Amino acid sequence: MNIALIGYGKMGKILEEAALNRGHRITAVIEPAGDLKSSRSGSPLFKTIAATDFSGVDVALEFTRPGEAAENIKALAKRKIPVVAGSTGWYGELAAVKAAVEAAGSSLLWASNFSLGVNLFYRIAAYAASLADPFPEYDAGGWEAHHNQKADSPSGTAKTLAERVMAKMSRKKKAVWEVLDRPPLSEEFHYPSLRLGSLPGTHTLIFDSPADTIEITHTARNRDGLAVGALRAAEWLVSTPRQGVFTLDDVLADIWGD
Repeated sequence: MNIALIGYGKMGKILEEAALNRGHRITAVIEPAGDLKSSRSGSPLFKTIAATDFSGVDVALEFTRPGEAAENIKALAKRKIPVVAGSTGWYGELAAVKAAVEAAGSSLLWASNFSLGVNLFYRIAAYAASLADPFPEYDAGGWEAHHNQKADSPSGTAKTLAERVMAKMSRKKKAVWEVLDRPPLSEEFHYPSLRLGSLPGTHTLIFDSPADTIEITHTARNRDGLAVGALRAAEWLVSTPRQGVFTLDDVLADIWGD
């Protein structure tokens, strides 16, 4: 595939290396803050989507910042460039982005976390929640932690985890992210965030009873899993002509035969 990288920070550079290792080509890189004339792979570095030459590009990988992602996706949709979006914190604009992609006849594949391990964690967590739901003595909640440079809180992964758990637990109706100065209500799923130092991304789901505790945790050692998952998603998105909006669940459904 010929790939355009939208965002050339830490994640963009990891995506670049992973893409080259999988035999793909980086043909354009967009980074507004970039001072270089080209990326590490020798691809031209552009400041804006409007100024970028997308000739021959098969797919764009959008890993920027919450305040930029939605407009980037809309701009790429107008150019009919398929997009794999890994930025988080923009989902309040998801409906408008979907409408723009569909109106343009383009394609978007987004996920709150492209790590294959995290997506296994989602499934394990949802199944565990369905098992715990009939037993009211087991309350459910948890926490997430990331390094102090992470731009959003709670994480997109935490939001998706809460959605998956609550879909399987009739007792839990509402996710609560903030610090509480009161006891949580029985129908609340309390899931606070910690931002500290260089902590790796960690998400823990807890089922606790007066007698014992069950914990399920995913800890990311690095961002390599995110890069591989995003590239597998991109390969799926362009493997056959597709229009519309997809998630990583669509990719995994093909793998698992759902």
